[in-house]
Amino acid sequence: MVTFANAKINIGLQVLNRRDDGYHNLETVFYPLKIYDVLEVVEAAETRFVPSGLPIPGDSHDNLCLKTYHLLRAAYDLPPVTIYLHKTIPIGAGLGGGSADAAFLLKLLNSTFGLGLEEPQLITYARQLGADCAFFIRNTPVLATGIGDVFEDVNVDLSAYQLVLVKPNVHVSTGEAYGTVIPNPEGKQLASAITRPVETWRDTIANDFEPGIFAAHPEIRALKMLLYEKGAVFAAMSGSGSAVYGLFNESVRLQELSSSCDVLYVDLSKAG
Repeated sequence: MVTFANAKINIGLQVLNRRDDGYHNLETVFYPLKIYDVLEVVEAAETRFVPSGLPIPGDSHDNLCLKTYHLLRAAYDLPPVTIYLHKTIPIGAGLGGGSADAAFLLKLLNSTFGLGLEEPQLITYARQLGADCAFFIRNTPVLATGIGDVFEDVNVDLSAYQLVLVKPNVHVSTGEAYGTVIPNPEGKQLASAITRPVETWRDTIANDFEPGIFAAHPEIRALKMLLYEKGAVFAAMSGSGSAVYGLFNESVRLQELSSSCDVLYVDLSKAG
């Protein structure tokens, strides 16, 4: 069976404080994005992970998809499988591709082998795989708190906008991002700011990772500023970077970036 794992963007990201367990309490809005990795599971003589598409850094034997399979296999009598992953969601970009792959693989294994897991159970498993994995189980816009795994539905509809996503040739690790961020326990009242018109977000919604990442990688700051110069009503870095996105009222093409960055023009309409 085949499934399509979509990306997400963060609208705002407040790092509130560091927890005793080493994680940070956050406040952010997750919004699903129609950029997809492709996952397929096929029964096999032995369990293997076969990637294609964009290169995935690190040891493939430690890939999150294999960890997902073994997590469920510890509780259920799953047969050996080959997991095929065709990667198109940019890596190290703050788009949640790895977390999406894990969450959608949970759902795919559940349906393929008739495990009968309901949404709350899938969310419980997803939380064991990564902080934002659980978001992709329901896969609807949410205000996320805690370490990014406590969700409250939020009424955000971007279907009237074109989203332009720009991924520079820069990989920002989670460790690098958190090494530069300055927590702010008071946050910036994202829960109320997100309910206001998108045109107000530039002045009221921020990503706390931006100052440190922009200082280390000024080319990312320059991309955000270019999106505003080209008419974006809101632009931001997604998650811990390095991708930045802009929301536009009208269709736009950024030809000047095509030779130096990956530029994706993403359909935000509800259809499809």
